[in-house]
Amino acid sequence: MRSRAAAPGSSAASRTFVLRHAGELSTLAAVGGAQGPLGVFRDAALVARDGRVVWVGREDRLGEVPLAGDVVELDVAGAWVTPGLVDPHTHAVFAGSRAAEFEARLRGASTAEIAAAGGGIAATVEATRRAPDAELAALTRARYDVFLTHGTTTLEVKSGYGLASGHELRMLRAARVKHAVRRVYTHLGAHAVPPEYEGRPDEYVDSVCDEMLPAAVGHADFVDVFCDQGAFSVEQSRRVLLAARALGFGLKVHADELARSGGSLLAAELGCVSADHLVHVDRWEIAALTKAGVVPVLLPGTSFTLGLRYAPAREFIAAGASIALATDFNPGTCYCENMQLVVALACRGMGLTPAEALQAATAGSAAATGMSGRVGTLAPGAWCDLVVWNGEDHRELGYHFGVNLVDRVVVDGRLVVQDGQMLY
Repeated sequence: MRSRAAAPGSSAASRTFVLRHAGELSTLAAVGGAQGPLGVFRDAALVARDGRVVWVGREDRLGEVPLAGDVVELDVAGAWVTPGLVDPHTHAVFAGSRAAEFEARLRGASTAEIAAAGGGIAATVEATRRAPDAELAALTRARYDVFLTHGTTTLEVKSGYGLASGHELRMLRAARVKHAVRRVYTHLGAHAVPPEYEGRPDEYVDSVCDEMLPAAVGHADFVDVFCDQGAFSVEQSRRVLLAARALGFGLKVHADELARSGGSLLAAELGCVSADHLVHVDRWEIAALTKAGVVPVLLPGTSFTLGLRYAPAREFIAAGASIALATDFNPGTCYCENMQLVVALACRGMGLTPAEALQAATAGSAAATGMSGRVGTLAPGAWCDLVVWNGEDHRELGYHFGVNLVDRVVVDGRLVVQDGQMLY
């Protein structure tokens, strides 16, 4: 990393970042001169000004680009570079551990048996409600460090372990702890029925619609609902989503993870931004989601943890859908912050090519967060969020798994991770 003084007469407020000598730079966009579906430049350079990409192309064209203001150069000496990874489905704010459940599942315990023994979402709700605000914020910040050092520069963060208005807001406040990783925020009060409403799910839905969602205005970007077997019905979920839409929230649905629930068709009906999980869908539901422009967010880490079948990624692609990948990071069914591993699982478990998986983990996932064109790409106008990787090219993400391939991470045109260490 090398700095140069501002040129005479330039504005001291202007900040220019220059990346040089990338062996393979994937823009994930249709940029003039870029090649293939990943928008690749070889022997490439990139220029960003005040955190936004203004130019990307071949190194031998860099001299044609005016560099104003304070200039910082990063020479990556032939490394491969991609946009920062985007994780559009995480449950990053919680307290407590459910490691015992993982062991119980391996011994054959069902989800219902685990819940009857006091485990499942209810166990995390109890621990999260007990945790002081400072503890929740500290736990969340530490998890953000792991996301970022593994190459995720943007993530969606859900509430959903408070299940009461005040506790859900506490989670959303903890999610906003100061950190370099970019975030969008989702209210998931309709995650499960809390113990105090046991046997009265419709009354709890009333509480979500009438109390919790109005209180969340200004604290969240999206509202999500768990529409699935053992969670909320289609009609209950529709009530939550319509109330959310009336308040101006974007809409998301956990759908068809455990059984065909009708959640994916509800997402298509209401034009949700995304429908997530989608393990149990047929070709009619795939067609409906694709026609409605709903982004399918697929979560191979959850299938791996639970020993379930994988969502039909190839069928979605054949139907013309642009899929997204996410970790589903949570304490019970996918305790993993690493999108690199998700890419590897998607290649092996879902049959994606390395290029398809990278596209789904960047530009595809950006669409699921409502941030297309701003993250998940290195085209001009996007935020300058990128990863410099160890290895030869983009195929390494699926091929060389189980280790952290990140060399350096840049967010907003600033180096924030180097050699596995946070720099800010």
